[in-house]
Amino acid sequence: MDLDTLLLSRIQFATNISFHILFPTITIGLGWFLVFFRVRYLQTREHAWEEAYYFWTKVFALSFALGVVSGITMSFQFGTNWPGFMEKTGNISGPLLGYEVLTAFFLEAGFLGIMLFGRGRVSERVHLIATLLVASGTTLSAFWILSLNSWLQTPAGYEIVNGEFFAADWFAIVFNPSFPYRLAHKLLAATLTASFLVAGLSAWQLLKGCATDGTHKALRAAVFAAAIAIPLQFFVGDLHGLNTLKHQPAKIAAMEAVWETEKGAALTLFGIPDEKTGTTHYAVKVPKLGSLILTHEWDGELQGIAEFPNAHPPVAPVFFAFRVMVGVASLMLLVALWGVWKLWPQRRNAQLALPRPLLWALAGMTFSGWLATLAGWYVTEIGRQPFMVYGLLRTADLATTVAPPYVALTLAAYLMVYGLLLVTYVGVLKYMAEHPVHPAPEAPHGELGKAGV
Repeated sequence: MDLDTLLLSRIQFATNISFHILFPTITIGLGWFLVFFRVRYLQTREHAWEEAYYFWTKVFALSFALGVVSGITMSFQFGTNWPGFMEKTGNISGPLLGYEVLTAFFLEAGFLGIMLFGRGRVSERVHLIATLLVASGTTLSAFWILSLNSWLQTPAGYEIVNGEFFAADWFAIVFNPSFPYRLAHKLLAATLTASFLVAGLSAWQLLKGCATDGTHKALRAAVFAAAIAIPLQFFVGDLHGLNTLKHQPAKIAAMEAVWETEKGAALTLFGIPDEKTGTTHYAVKVPKLGSLILTHEWDGELQGIAEFPNAHPPVAPVFFAFRVMVGVASLMLLVALWGVWKLWPQRRNAQLALPRPLLWALAGMTFSGWLATLAGWYVTEIGRQPFMVYGLLRTADLATTVAPPYVALTLAAYLMVYGLLLVTYVGVLKYMAEHPVHPAPEAPHGELGKAGV
């Protein structure tokens, strides 16, 4: 493999976005957990909900900070590694990124301080509204970013003048053909990631004997949320697959390692794709199931890789990433259903008594949402190759001309910094879980702090 500037730039961008996506994925889902904890406290005045809220507010703040910092380096990447990207698509991608900052980031950053430090200093109604606006801001941020990403996958509403993209219809650009499916898929992935993070750390606290009353509330809420979200994710994933088959058939061909166009295609459960020979070694297949899942017809036609000469993604990484995503999601479903089975009889109990194997399973899957999210992201982004704007603009035409050693040097620096930050983040979460503040800190005295909703 030749580590030229193009490949190194792609690896560097993948490194940056892989690190960055971990934290917004948590905050998007966790923000709504905080809203739920806050509402339940105001409804019931049970101190356990207050404990759950303040413990997970700290996790949210830590994740938000890392998401912001890593997001800044993403914008640097466009200038340093992909100068041609903004030059060609800046008229469309620039405003979409700007809307994200203006409408979402300011909303999050503006009210995060009230959420973190407003207790007793503003009324409980204002504190709840601040929490709600922060959660809304994280979701709105996903809206704009997914709109841009979806436009790169299924471009619409544009015109090309002298090689540059210009907006012809902003509604068509924002609500491009794959946007609704991609946004729903991402929001559910964020919900699942946050659910298993909350359930996993709570299970760890129970195992280590450092649980608070809020731990039991949080674990129960997270397991039930996961059990609801996973079936929805499979349903949305099916719709997303139909949309991808319609607009990006080469990506589907790579996901399923379909080499030649065929009707009634089998589903390959496992195998080792070999692009040189156009075969899948050691393939374990289920006849006709591939066509049934992807087209909803037993004899539905799937286009093969051979139909897209020099215009299809690398098969093996897309093939394996898709199976990792589906495999992890299936495991999440089983563990969530196991949790519901054990929790339902105790739904009115303040203290949970769960079997240790279940607690270990939940703790072991604390970061399973990250794994599924990254795998899904690789399917999406590697599956878009060799195009930056699908079918219109090739990635190879947009990369920097900086010499490979310089790109390799900055890549190594990113890897070291991100590795250190990731280990530190996980270590801090572990420390926080094992040393919770018990009980939750009292609010400062004051008339505003006593005001009800």
